[in-house]
Amino acid sequence: MKPRHKRFALVGGGLAVLGLAAALVLNAFQSNLVFFFTPTQIAAGEAPKGKAFRIGGLVKEGSLKRQPDGLTVQFIVTDTAKEFPVAYTGILPDLFREGKGVVAQGKLGEDGLFTASEVLAKHDENYMPPEAQHAVDQAHKAAKTVKQ
Repeated sequence: MKPRHKRFALVGGGLAVLGLAAALVLNAFQSNLVFFFTPTQIAAGEAPKGKAFRIGGLVKEGSLKRQPDGLTVQFIVTDTAKEFPVAYTGILPDLFREGKGVVAQGKLGEDGLFTASEVLAKHDENYMPPEAQHAVDQAHKAAKTVKQ
């Protein structure tokens, strides 16, 4: 084999190894990717069923219901345009309150109930998760457009 052919084989092998590594990294990234959806988007059918995603918005006033076991709660997340029920079993963050921002990660069930595996709450009175703030802002814009 000529030196030129050896060089081509080495470059080709290197590109193949690099391509395989990139494919493995992208596959791992895609399997751990979690998208964010608003209640309006979920109601429109944009959210995947059976796959994990995040829902965010505000916890609707008066919607928090605790089950007798003390760990299971149900509440409604709203972006002021649409509402969506969420169920969670576990200890809620200390700052979780009705009327405040929340982001929940979990799966949408066939019954239309979002079952959360994790609930994240705001960390001070002026903060709302960026995704939740964006969802509320978009809902306000949509509501203003409809009224006009």
